[in-house]
Amino acid sequence: MTTKSDPLTSVEFAKVLADPTRQEIMQLTCCEALNVSEIVEAVGVSQPTVSHHLAILRDAGLVSVRSEGKNTYYELNQECVALCCGNIMQVLAPETEAAQVYKESTDVM
Repeated sequence: MTTKSDPLTSVEFAKVLADPTRQEIMQLTCCEALNVSEIVEAVGVSQPTVSHHLAILRDAGLVSVRSEGKNTYYELNQECVALCCGNIMQVLAPETEAAQVYKESTDVM
């Protein structure tokens, strides 16, 4: 897998998304930072399982991590998700209007 500074390939992004627990964690952390205990309670799986999935999301750059006292908070990195989704559009649906708009917006960068 790529490092956090490298964008995920469409295949790497799809692999991260392939797990329903990771999808649920991404949805939970979409608009608010949560600590592991809060995620465990919401998802209903063990703490080691949540930590495993958070490590995969963190290594992929899909969640940002913030320490506050004894707690570590995780929040979805929406910019990275949007970039990965745009890359998938470029690979799988390059002739769509959405893909063209995405390409034009990234060509400016």
